[in-house]
Amino acid sequence: MDRIRIRGGRRLVGRIPIGGAKNAALKVMAASLLTEETLVLDNMPHLADIATMRSLLGQLGVESVIQKRTMTLTARDVTSTTAPYDIVRKMRASVLVLGPLVARFGRARVSLPGGCAIGTRPVDLHIKGLERLGAEITLDAGYIDAKAPRGLVGAEIVFPIVSVGATENLMMAATLAKGETLLVNAAREPEIADLAKCLVAMGARIDGAGTDKIRIEGVPALHGARHTILPDRIETGTYAMAAAITDGDVELVNGSYDLVAAMAKTLEPAGVEVTPTADGLRVRRRNGRLTGVDVMTEPFPGFPTDLQAQIMALMTIAEGAAMITETIFENRFMHVPELMRMGANINVHGASAMVRGVKRLIGAEVMATDLRASVSLVLAGLAAEGDTVVNRVYHLDRGYERVEDKLAACGAEIERIKG
Repeated sequence: MDRIRIRGGRRLVGRIPIGGAKNAALKVMAASLLTEETLVLDNMPHLADIATMRSLLGQLGVESVIQKRTMTLTARDVTSTTAPYDIVRKMRASVLVLGPLVARFGRARVSLPGGCAIGTRPVDLHIKGLERLGAEITLDAGYIDAKAPRGLVGAEIVFPIVSVGATENLMMAATLAKGETLLVNAAREPEIADLAKCLVAMGARIDGAGTDKIRIEGVPALHGARHTILPDRIETGTYAMAAAITDGDVELVNGSYDLVAAMAKTLEPAGVEVTPTADGLRVRRRNGRLTGVDVMTEPFPGFPTDLQAQIMALMTIAEGAAMITETIFENRFMHVPELMRMGANINVHGASAMVRGVKRLIGAEVMATDLRASVSLVLAGLAAEGDTVVNRVYHLDRGYERVEDKLAACGAEIERIKG
């Protein structure tokens, strides 16, 4: 397996390009199943998760072509409505083919998902929502069997908790349902608004995406369209913290302040400036010092759970203490023991972690446990004294494109060691 080696202590200065959002691109790819016409997607990131979704769609019969940052998807000749375990287990987002398949073909058999080991992350809200739309669903040998031979019918669906995936799956399914669907307590993430924008371009009738109430008026069929994926706010936030942890000065090209406002407001009292530029965002420390700040993850527009591990790495070298509370997923502190191997002072109490800043981290050999945890170890390595080796970086490749090249271009001493 590949590893990444970092010699810490190098200040990051320069420009880092921000790619298209993985968490938007995956869902829009699934939306290609809703029409027999071609969907053209621009600003696509080159990531392992994108390749996994493309492979899954290919098994279903979707034709795809990639040219640079543009992907075309044509689901004219779908040959299967079964999403097999061997692919779905690699990535939770694969379950997003469920709604489109049932809506267009009246049937789907989708393996229960796998993905990162950060809690159970159940799909019961997806299932209950589809049942409200008239689908008959059974669980059989680890698969979700869904049938709607007479098509789906619009309904009001009230989510008991906010769920990004369930909101996306049901919004896609409802585009082809008869009548009106109202999603109440819907997730408000920018990626949902991006998906809705693509669906509207395909002929869907959707109002309220980006709010907690989304109204969808079903149509008989969708058509092809062209859509540009929005910038990746998690990649933006990650490189912002890379600049901060190294006392650097970095411009994040194509980064959007509106997408990372909660992070920027959190970093301000920590001593980090995030300011818009003509090409994106500039990130630097205000006076050379970092100060501990408390953080609680929340659904958008709050501080994102996908940046929790990264800000914890940043807080390990801040003056004072920081309380970091995780409210979205359980088991999302698996990076803590690895950071402590590097000299971090962290105490976990249930869903909260008390981080007391140390003067310096020390390079060590560490193990990535999931996607965001892996990049937090890279951030820690950038600031550590000596060499850090991050193992199992296949997690990293799921969500970060050429991370070592982007950091090296700004002065980091970092290399990938082929396994």
